[in-house]
Amino acid sequence: LTWVNLSGNLILAYQSLGVVFGDLSTSPLYVYTSTLIGNLEDHQNEEAIFGACSLIFWTLTLIPLCKYVFILLAADDNGEGGTFALYSLLCRHANFSLLPNQQASDEELSAYRYGPSTHSNVSLLKRFLEKQKRPRTGLLIVVLFGASMVIGDGVLTSAIAVMSSLPGLQYSGKKLTKGALLLLACVILISLFALQHIGTHKVAFMFAPIVMLWLISIFCVGLYNIIHWNPKVVSAIYPYYIIKFFGETGRDGWISLGGILLSITGTEAMYADLGHFTAVSIRLAFVFAIYPCLVVQYMGQAAFLSRNLHSIPNSFFESIPDPVFWPIFVVATLSAVVGSQATITATFSVIKQCQALGCFPRVKIVHTSKHIYGQIYIPEINWMLMILTLSITIGFQDTTLIGNAYGLATATLMFITTFLVALVITFVWQKSIWISGMFLLFFGIIEGAYLSAALMKVPQGGWVPLVLSFIFMMIMYIWHYGMCLKYNFDMHNKVPLQWLLGLGPSLGIVRVPGIGLIYTELATGIPAIFSHFVTNLPAFHKVLVFICVKSVPVPYVSSDERFVVGRVCPRPYRMYRCIVRYGYKDIQRDDGDFENQLIQSLAEFIHMEAGEPEFCTSEGSFDGRMMVTRSSSIQSGSTIIATEIEDCSESSSVQSSKSSALLSLRSVYDDENPPVRKQHIRFHLPANQIMDSAIQEELMDLIVAKEAGFAYIMGHSYVKARRSSSCFKKFVIDVGYTFLRKNCRGPSIDLNIPHINLIEVGMTYYV
Repeated sequence: LTWVNLSGNLILAYQSLGVVFGDLSTSPLYVYTSTLIGNLEDHQNEEAIFGACSLIFWTLTLIPLCKYVFILLAADDNGEGGTFALYSLLCRHANFSLLPNQQASDEELSAYRYGPSTHSNVSLLKRFLEKQKRPRTGLLIVVLFGASMVIGDGVLTSAIAVMSSLPGLQYSGKKLTKGALLLLACVILISLFALQHIGTHKVAFMFAPIVMLWLISIFCVGLYNIIHWNPKVVSAIYPYYIIKFFGETGRDGWISLGGILLSITGTEAMYADLGHFTAVSIRLAFVFAIYPCLVVQYMGQAAFLSRNLHSIPNSFFESIPDPVFWPIFVVATLSAVVGSQATITATFSVIKQCQALGCFPRVKIVHTSKHIYGQIYIPEINWMLMILTLSITIGFQDTTLIGNAYGLATATLMFITTFLVALVITFVWQKSIWISGMFLLFFGIIEGAYLSAALMKVPQGGWVPLVLSFIFMMIMYIWHYGMCLKYNFDMHNKVPLQWLLGLGPSLGIVRVPGIGLIYTELATGIPAIFSHFVTNLPAFHKVLVFICVKSVPVPYVSSDERFVVGRVCPRPYRMYRCIVRYGYKDIQRDDGDFENQLIQSLAEFIHMEAGEPEFCTSEGSFDGRMMVTRSSSIQSGSTIIATEIEDCSESSSVQSSKSSALLSLRSVYDDENPPVRKQHIRFHLPANQIMDSAIQEELMDLIVAKEAGFAYIMGHSYVKARRSSSCFKKFVIDVGYTFLRKNCRGPSIDLNIPHINLIEVGMTYYV
């Protein structure tokens, strides 16, 4: 590492304290209380406390330190981490993807080729899994279940963190009642969710100093307690105390592992938030700050409890020396809020990724920062999380019960991650299946022990994440199932190209000035809605572009690789196809520049095609000639020249209309939506460039059509199960999917399509 790299990573390591480690660093608030209360009430002695301390030490060492810091942070996807990063790696290096409209050209993306070559090791296991649909479906279900657990974490983290930080108020001169503490917790939670819309970037500068101050505080208090109460606690690092602990407590000690598990809650954030930092910075922060501070604090609490067994119900706050109690209480409350913020943000990110994979209904996604990419806010999910968090807080009113639920969610998510990493070791890193098996066996046994203990607490609150995960799993799977059936219907009902060619360049109708953008989920072929227009409308636009907006299994797609443009019919038809590709972490911003980028991409395609007349595809048809066009800047192209003129954000298609009805409609629209002054782009051909007359004519038609205006054509679909379908399928499609479709965001709004230029075609899908 050079000094520049080291200093940059040190700065990132400092910033990661507030974003990544807020949840993990606040675990000392409730670990000993959740562990030693309940089944271990008959074993509250020094030996049991030392055994619990030894379990916490080795849990922190084996899972966060060994598994996450030294192994998992290396399994990144173009610098991104999380469950979907692992799934994305598997989908690219082994054909496990269930996304319906994938193409061979997607494999040419620069981000797609991240990692080792996939051609050197084609195992029998890989071939078997690629050919069978059930294992691939099972893998997707596992990933979605993990995503559901992340959402459950977002609910439970806020509840337990805030509830655990308030018992210190009982030390005030006038003790607060349990109802008053509950009311205060609800006020803090409501305030936390109400402030989400401003974006974490506006208060992020406060997060790292708060967590740093918190770490210094718990380290100093822990060191003081070790020296003052019982220095022998240092010997608890020996595994001998673990054996003695289980020998004395038996089955009760096994069940108490659910409380020990809470010491590593928030560990998953180290990997999930990898994209905002670097692996080196997160390693530095954990090894040199988080790990030593937590170990000393847990040992300090054990030393205090070994001499004050009556303080177990409120171990953390009672272990704080009186002179520094109130400052640490304030820092503890602030740190709890920071930890909650991190998991709420992670929940937003997971929902966004699920939506990109076609596994979650469309919701409004707000990008809260112009400078920090990836910070988003989802209003519907935010208020839903708030209601669920308040319900759990008011319903349980007990950190032990909430801790049981939280522990089960954490154990399940870690077990799923271990399983996915084992697959990555085999199929992506191309290591021996024995190495993968050893990894899965070692960490699977450890995490399986914690998971079994957490499952024993299902009746005492552990049912909450299971119920939440089941609900979100049903939502995700029903939506994905309905979308796949709808896509398959489109694939089987495509318009034959021969029928279109038989109509001639005029399509048998009048071609009027303008550009018609026909949105479809098909990456190849002509959608059925187009035949509805041709057979029922007397006129259509001079230039037609079939637009397919799709997700690819990479985190980000660069702007130079986003547009893939091709020709649908011979040149006189003026019909094109444009595929717009986004990664699962890309944000579709409403920057108002899509139309200009599209024109530039079409012009570049026309120019490139003329320079490579031999370019064709194996399909041998016009519907297949696709090229990646690089339109990162509309000013940089040499095919056509773009000039900026001051204009209002009016629709040129309506502005050029002679219809009094349309003009009156436009005036009403302008009254409700005052036009905003913006830069209008106008294209023209270079005066001194020599080109073929056919190409020049095609480019001029494109420019003239652009000036005439755009119309956006979309299908308004109604999906229904066939009469011959089973009762279960009818319920899933006619009730479940229909309910989600009617209550989610419309595709036109999701794609930032101007409403005044939108034409919707009603279609019924019998699937």
